[in-house]
Parts: sequence; C-alpha cells; structure tokens
Amino acid sequence: MPTTRPNLDEILRAILTSRVYEVARETPLDAAPRLSRRLSNTVWLKREDQQPVFSFKLRGAYNRISRLTAAERERGVITASAGNHAQGVALSAKHLGLRAVIVMPSTTPEIKVEAVRAFGAEVVLAGDHYSEAQLHCDKLAAESGMTFIHPFDDPLVIAGQGTIADEILRQRPASLDAIFVPIGGGGLIAGIGAYVKAVMPEVRVIGVEPVDSDAMRQAIAAGHPVELDNVGLFADGVAVRKVGNHTFALVQATVDEIVVVNNDEICAAIKDVFDDTRAIVEPAGALAIAGLKSWVERNESRDRNLVALLSGANMNFDRLRFVAERAELGESREALFAVTIPEKSGAFRQFCAAIGRRVVTEFNYRLSGRQAAEIFVGLAVRSREDAKQVQSHLTTAGYQTIDLTDNEIAKMHVRYMVGGRAQGVVRERVCRFEFPERPGALLQFLDTLGGRWNISLFHYRNHGSDFGRVLAAFEVPPEDNSAFEGFLAALGYRYSIEEGNAAYARFLAPI
Repeated sequence: MPTTRPNLDEILRAILTSRVYEVARETPLDAAPRLSRRLSNTVWLKREDQQPVFSFKLRGAYNRISRLTAAERERGVITASAGNHAQGVALSAKHLGLRAVIVMPSTTPEIKVEAVRAFGAEVVLAGDHYSEAQLHCDKLAAESGMTFIHPFDDPLVIAGQGTIADEILRQRPASLDAIFVPIGGGGLIAGIGAYVKAVMPEVRVIGVEPVDSDAMRQAIAAGHPVELDNVGLFADGVAVRKVGNHTFALVQATVDEIVVVNNDEICAAIKDVFDDTRAIVEPAGALAIAGLKSWVERNESRDRNLVALLSGANMNFDRLRFVAERAELGESREALFAVTIPEKSGAFRQFCAAIGRRVVTEFNYRLSGRQAAEIFVGLAVRSREDAKQVQSHLTTAGYQTIDLTDNEIAKMHVRYMVGGRAQGVVRERVCRFEFPERPGALLQFLDTLGGRWNISLFHYRNHGSDFGRVLAAFEVPPEDNSAFEGFLAALGYRYSIEEGNAAYARFLAPI
C-alpha cells in the first residue's frame, strides 16, 4: 500500500510533551571500554535495562495510557503480550489506578507471568502463540469495552519511546556518528529515528534485526509491511511477524540502514555486555550490540562514536546455558569440525600433534568402524579466517575436514549425540521440529507423531526457551514417502527435512 511521509515536527512535539517521567527514569549512557578497545571505536551503551520494568517498553505504554479520557480510564486497559510490553502496561495502569488485563500465551514462562501479576494486573492465559493470545485479547476488548494498548503501532507509544533519543542527544559525546537500535514491530526505532532526524539529521540511525525475524527489512525491500510465514523465537522481544503501518512509514523516512545478525552473534553480544557492565541483558536487549559489531567489521570502521541501545534485561535464567554455549561461536573464538582420522593405534595422538598448541574445547568420538574414525572436535580460534586456516592445515595434513561451525544440527543436536552409528536401520528420514515449550509438551508432541512409522533417532534438550527443538528420524518405506511428507505438513509444527545435512551424514547416518 502507498505510504505518505510522516510529519516529523508533529512527532517531535509529541515526544517533547510526553509524560513518561512520571514512572520511567532517565537512563545513563555508559561507556563500554573493553568493547571499545576491541573494536577500535568508542562504544556507548544506552541502559534501558535499568528501567523499573527492566525494559524501555514502560515509556510508550505509560505515554499512551496517561492520555486516556476519563471514560476510557473507567473501563480499563487490555493488551496481549508475552514479555516487556505486558509489564509496562501493568505498571502504568497500577500507577494511574486503572484496571489492566494482560492476555499471555499459555507457553509464557512463569517468571514473566508472575512479574505482571506483581504489578496488580489480571493475567489471562490463552493459546500457544502470540497470535492466538492476540485473537483472544481482541475478543475480550470487544466484549468489555476496555482500551487496547498496542505494543508498537500507536503514535503515542512511538512518542514515548522517542524520549530515549532526546536523552541520548543530551548525553552524547562531543561527536556522535551512529545509534544502533533493535527492531521488533518498529515502535522504538520509529520514535528514535523521528527525533534524531528532526534534531541532528547527520547522525545515522541503524536498525538491527535477527536474520530469522527481519520483518522490517523485508517491508522496506517490498515498499510496504509484509507478514512473515515464521519468526525465530530466540530473541523473543523482537519476534514480530508484521511491522505496523505507522512504524513502517517512520522507519522508511528516518532510518539509514538495517543490519541483520544470527543467534550466535546475539549470544556473543550478551557476553560483551556482561564483560563491560556485569549486567545480563536478554537476547533482544543485546541485539543492537550484535549489529554494531557486524557493522563495524563490514565497514572497517575506526575512531567513531557509536551508541547501542540495551533495550531490556528480562532474561530467563535457564536460557543462559544456551547463551554460554553459543557465545564463543558467535564471537568467532571457537570453531567446530568433523574430521576423519585413521582407526588405528596412535591416531589420536597424531591428530593432536597436527593441531599443535591450540586449545581443544570439545572432543567427541566413538568406535564405528575399523578403517576410519569420525571425530567431532571444537577448537579455540581467533577469527573466522583463523578457522579457515585450521581447516586448510588439517586438509593439507591428510585429514578430511568439514567446518560445522554454522551447521545448526551440529550445534544443537549432534555435539550431544556422538556415540556411534546405528546398524540395521533402513530408509531413514531425518527431520528437525519446533514445538511450544510447556509442561507436557514433549509427550503431546510424541502423541501427535503417533506410531505409524518407527522412530529410529530422537534428540531433545531443553534450552530454557519458548520453543523446544527436536531432531528425529523415522524408518519410512519408499512407497510411503509421499504420505510421510503429507503427514509432516499436517502436524502443525515447524519442521525441516535434513537428510542432506553434513553433520548427520558424518556422525548419525546408519551404517
């Protein structure tokens, strides 16, 4: 659909007259000395993780709710959210003495549900996904007459978030080159972009999205908001299928560039923030740092003043295990390889001699044949280029070597399963699945699979996320292939068929 250029003067006035400081605080702009030294740029962190709800979302929610009419206040407010927006609405309503109903997916971790209830809001659990919770929220809003508080696509919400830009420009160093901002639905970057381009248009505003949740980047490319078929859920704070019409128009008008990053880069950024601040931010909260690092490397930037916005710190503690495992990969300080070595006495020592004095981070092996051994090995490296040199060195030394650092099956499943190949398994079909994580979810998933085809491989490991991830294989006769693929499509779970995966072929494929 065609869009018109928004009036930045009107948005600027809305930002300057917002009422966010009745509940929110002005957060500091802290230096990040360790990261600055590593990147040869001066990096500043805008600490929205220090808000009363540990997220910037309080600003927009309060600015919207504080402008309700007396009749609207009497009816109360309602929203659908599984995270930071829910807490922002709940605290805002409490401060103003209003009734608040928050509809959350039934898969929402209990820590987030309790945080919302602690602010006095009523929590309604509905559906497994945000979209299902939103539908129920719409139904309740229509029945009750309560005012729906949109998480991002509302001018007053956008203006509330834009107060962050006012603070950054007042707190900035003598010169400021760029501000990196995470993008979900676009409310945060729309407000920041509008203010910066109205006041200091020479400062670049750069958005950051996960590569599997890049709704704004795709919208900009298409010229209008588009709906993604699926979104990644690791950075759940920005997992939005479709950006807003208001936010899209503002981003189109004010944002200079959008950078995309992967989950490993986000994990590395969480560690970077911890190293400089000893604070642990959530994946979406570290998104701007991940994008800043990627941008600096790609542009060979030096001696710039760069600000990254830490948008939130509502991290599930049990997710830290996954973050710790993937941070070194995201920082290009660890590489994973599949290496074939001779199955004979002394072969391990010879291989270690070929590695030299490099630190071995992981070594998995089990006897699977008498001619050759397949080993799964992790090595400490200095960079991606260093990892390529390791692979080249091992290949030159006579070892067949495959780099598995970017292989999701290798990182999520195979590294925990190396233990020999199955014998006697025939016609194996290998798939990856995702299903909503909640009590009894694994049993329900298995019940859904049923018993039509024998399961020949199965790996599941809880990573403290909203979605569980399973690697499974089935013995499927050739004549059943079409029925099997139809069965997968009808399951209702996200899946991908993985028979050609190099990690599976090396370590798990039947003999």
